[in-house]
Amino acid sequence: MAAPTLLAISHGTSSATGAGAVATLVDAVAEHLGDEAPVHAGFVDVQQPDVPACLAGLRDTTTVLVPLLLSAGFHVHVDLREDVDAVATTGQQVILAGALGPDERLVDLLERRLRTAGLADGDVIVLAAAGSSDARAVADCERTGAHLAARTGLPVRVGYIANATPQLAEVVAATRFEHPGARVVVASYLLAPGYFQTLAEKAGGDVTTPPLLLPDAEAPAELVEIVVDRYRAAARVTA
Repeated sequence: MAAPTLLAISHGTSSATGAGAVATLVDAVAEHLGDEAPVHAGFVDVQQPDVPACLAGLRDTTTVLVPLLLSAGFHVHVDLREDVDAVATTGQQVILAGALGPDERLVDLLERRLRTAGLADGDVIVLAAAGSSDARAVADCERTGAHLAARTGLPVRVGYIANATPQLAEVVAATRFEHPGARVVVASYLLAPGYFQTLAEKAGGDVTTPPLLLPDAEAPAELVEIVVDRYRAAARVTA
């Protein structure tokens, strides 16, 4: 029996640099899986092909859809779920896997970005998340912030760039007021470069780390492993 196809669905971006970084992750996943499973890519917003178009081209195979999203918010619980349920009525078998986070390996990567940026004792951290109107996604981000605080031993607050409160710039300002003289380090909890990363860099931190995927660099092993694990866990359901 053939293994299910892995359909990696990212948010989509108008940034060519960001799109290239996400493509690097998809390529690394495909290389990691080798002959184990075919890998395709699509987008939930902004770019094409969208999810219905991708699934239309995969009618003759079982598919595991892996969201390349750091938390399970509206796109996972509503958009992708509706897309999967729509094709299920035709008999096409599609399994929706879990989002990438929360996951301790993401905390590993966040910590590495912080250490590379020169994180020091006495710093305070603001985790910059994209934000979501879905409370479940916000809870996922807060959980990641708590894990990062435990890992670094430093204070961590979470600020959101859009669709959730508290807003990132407000958290940075409040953190600076609460910790006078301390350096405020903004930890980017964004998958790839783009508009939101630019907003994170303009939020007022003394230092802002780059996103989890870097332009012109190999995809971090942690991200590749998480995508593969999400795929394999969902594929077992079809076995």
